[in-house]
Amino acid sequence: MAAAAARINFFLNPINPLNSKATTHLRTRLHFQPSRRRPRATSFCTRASATPLHDEAAASDPFVLTTPLYYVNAPPHLGSAYTTIAADAIARFHRLLGKKVIFITGTDEHGEKIATAAAASASTPAQHCDIISQSYISLWKNLDIAYDKFIRTTDPKHEAIVKEFYSRVLANGDIYRADYEGLYCINCEEYKDEKELLDNNCCSTHLKPCVARKEDNYFFALSKYQKSLEETLAKNPNFVQPSFRLNEVQSWIRGGLRDFSISRALVDWGIPVPNDSKQTIYVWFDALLGYISALSEDTEQPDLERAVSSGWPASLHLIGKDILRFHAVYWPAMLMSAGLGLPKMVFGHGFLTKDGMKMGKSLGNTIEPNDLVHKFGSDAVRYFFLREVEFGNDGDYSEDRFINIVNAHLANSIGNLLNRTLGLLKKNCQSTLVVDSSIAAEGITFKDTVEKLVEKARVQYGNLSLSSACEAVLEISNAGNLYMDERAPWSLFKQGGAASEAAAKDLVIILEAMRIIAVALSPVTPSLSWRIYGQLGYSKERFDAVTWVSP
Repeated sequence: MAAAAARINFFLNPINPLNSKATTHLRTRLHFQPSRRRPRATSFCTRASATPLHDEAAASDPFVLTTPLYYVNAPPHLGSAYTTIAADAIARFHRLLGKKVIFITGTDEHGEKIATAAAASASTPAQHCDIISQSYISLWKNLDIAYDKFIRTTDPKHEAIVKEFYSRVLANGDIYRADYEGLYCINCEEYKDEKELLDNNCCSTHLKPCVARKEDNYFFALSKYQKSLEETLAKNPNFVQPSFRLNEVQSWIRGGLRDFSISRALVDWGIPVPNDSKQTIYVWFDALLGYISALSEDTEQPDLERAVSSGWPASLHLIGKDILRFHAVYWPAMLMSAGLGLPKMVFGHGFLTKDGMKMGKSLGNTIEPNDLVHKFGSDAVRYFFLREVEFGNDGDYSEDRFINIVNAHLANSIGNLLNRTLGLLKKNCQSTLVVDSSIAAEGITFKDTVEKLVEKARVQYGNLSLSSACEAVLEISNAGNLYMDERAPWSLFKQGGAASEAAAKDLVIILEAMRIIAVALSPVTPSLSWRIYGQLGYSKERFDAVTWVSP
């Protein structure tokens, strides 16, 4: 492991940061101006406005985004890490815009699979949930995930809000009791239509045979909302993204919606049905409410309306494509029944493969995300998956490609530009910037190039095109390296006089571009970006206060 890790180059050499005089001069930037709202912050001042992710409501409305609540039948895997890394990058970008962000993640802890997994490890379901939930929290810390709310569906406040929501839907006449007989996938915890199954009644997702079951359940009247869902998607095609996922959802709805069971008579580990303690609430009907219960403060008495008033509806649900039906069909119908607003967007991303093959324990090719982080560092893991996977599509992991991409982009392009510029500054200017960056950049084409690429990155982040945003920031570094090679300041310093002064200005310009790169890449590589900022002589407080706002 150590030998493989050594193949990742160091991003930054241990060069002393700029002195205080340099820091003072860096406060005036190529094209950045002090933020009026936060005078101590640095703000991106771009020349054109981007199309927003959504039509933004009042400035005071928070940007609320969620990952799925991850099922705790097993420790976190690479797929759940990928979703959460992407959500964290989006959350960090919106914080840079100066928005109040509520980033929700958590764990889904009820259901048959949980009880089975607990029994297999000779523990109680509650003990099992505590252990696995903590493993998610630990991984998120290792990956620099800055979430605001972590909800567990075994939390008493969540149970109270689920029961209140259930009672509201019941009062609306959308819950009824009936017998149900069908083929049940234990891994999906869902009844399946035969037309969805493979040979031998195998689930198309888990490739295991479904079992025949018959039980007395409570049902949600999903079919009642078919027309409403069709109208919602027609009026708001951005509700489901990417657009090809919308086509899938519309196809499901056109095929006719069937009422679905929202209770289980054979599952003890769950929230009891309010009007029938012999049954528990179906795990999906339970877990989806976590997006709302997470908004409830721990110090408050759990209350559905109070939780809703704290940030609902969500701006963005970020999910894997395998749970799209629950979020884009079942969930909005449930919300309609309860009289609550719908989330603004459901974004279903693709799956990850390894070396072109589906990952699985039986194939022996699974990737433990903690191992990746310990081997290569959180920034390298975050950057590779957000840069190399076109967000929304399937993506592939190869260790050789991982190492090549990280070295080429973060070490050889960005790291090398910073290291050689600081090296020249230390050797020729005693690590002191002798001219203001705005003066140094006057009439320089490189400045215009950086401004255009900053705006490009901002637009791409806003459109959830995370790979393209990374590419735009990398282009700033590539342009900086080209500028350095063309100007050859090392030769100018040797000439002395006016040539030496010109070389010093070149270093100021490049280091300002490095500061811009650090901020623009911070949603993706927060630790690396801070290290760059620190090398430039800034305090952690200044870095944490930076914003990216339009004029």
